[in-house]
Amino acid sequence: METKAKKILSFIKAKPYFSEGNFVLYHSDYLPILEQLPDNSIDMIFADPPYNLSNGGFSVHAGRRVSVNKGEWDKSKGFQKDLDFHIAWIRACYRVLKPHGTIWISGTYHSIYQCGYALQLSGYHILNDIAWYKPNASPNLSCRYFTASHETLLWARKEKKAKHVFNYEQMRAFRNDLIHRQGKQMRSVWAIGTPKPEEKIFGKHPTQKPMELLKRIILSSTNPGDIVLDPFTGSSTTGLVAYLYDRKFIGIDNEKKYLELSKKRFKDLIKRKQMFSKLI
Repeated sequence: METKAKKILSFIKAKPYFSEGNFVLYHSDYLPILEQLPDNSIDMIFADPPYNLSNGGFSVHAGRRVSVNKGEWDKSKGFQKDLDFHIAWIRACYRVLKPHGTIWISGTYHSIYQCGYALQLSGYHILNDIAWYKPNASPNLSCRYFTASHETLLWARKEKKAKHVFNYEQMRAFRNDLIHRQGKQMRSVWAIGTPKPEEKIFGKHPTQKPMELLKRIILSSTNPGDIVLDPFTGSSTTGLVAYLYDRKFIGIDNEKKYLELSKKRFKDLIKRKQMFSKLI
C-alpha cells in the first residue's frame, strides 16, 4: 500500500490475515480493528451486516427448497439486542470516516430499518435509499406474500455540510442495467442480477453480493486511491472491486472460511485481471 494507507494500518496491532498490495484482510470481530483505526481516516465504508433472518424457514435456490439459516451469526437475539448491535457498529464506523466520507449499508426489511434509525441516531446525513431490484430473484414458496425481489441500500454522509464524492457523469454513462438509460440521470432503482456462476467457483457466502453491484457503489462514491473499509467482508466482493479499480481495501471478518474464500477469489482476480474490462 502507499504511504498514507500504510500509516493508517500501522495503528492496528493485529497481524493481517492476508495482505497483498492494496488488499488487506483481518480475522477479527469488527470492533477491535475499528477501535485501533485513527479518527477521520477512511473514505468510504460498505457494510452488509447480518440480516437476522435465520429463523428456521425455507427458500428456493437453483430450483430446490433450502433452509434460510445461514449460521449463528445471522440469528436474531431479540429486537433490542439487534438494535444495540447496529447502533454499536454504525457509531464505530462514524468515528473512522472522514468528514466527507460516506457509508453504504445493505439489508432487507429484517434489518434495514434498524440500520436507518441507528444512522440518524449517530448523526449521519442520509443521502439516498436505493432499491436493488433482482430480476432473477427466487420465488416465494408459501404463495402467501409478495415475492421478495429487492434489497435496500442506504447511502449516508458523515457530516451534513461536508461535500461528499459523487461521480455524477460516470453514473450517467453507466450501462449493464435493465432500467437505467445510458446518458440519463441514474435513478434510485437498480436492476442487477444476483452473483454470476463465475463469482462462485470457489464457493460462496450466504449473502454474497454481485460484482456488478459493488462496481456501481465504488465507482459512484469513491475516487482512485481512496481507502474503502468493509467491517463484515464475507467473501470480499467489496475488496475485489476496490482493488480492480485502484482503491485501497481493508476487510474484517470473524469467519476464517470466508476469509479463505476471499483469498482464493483475490488470487484468481490477479490471474484474470487483464480479462476484466471497465464498465464505463
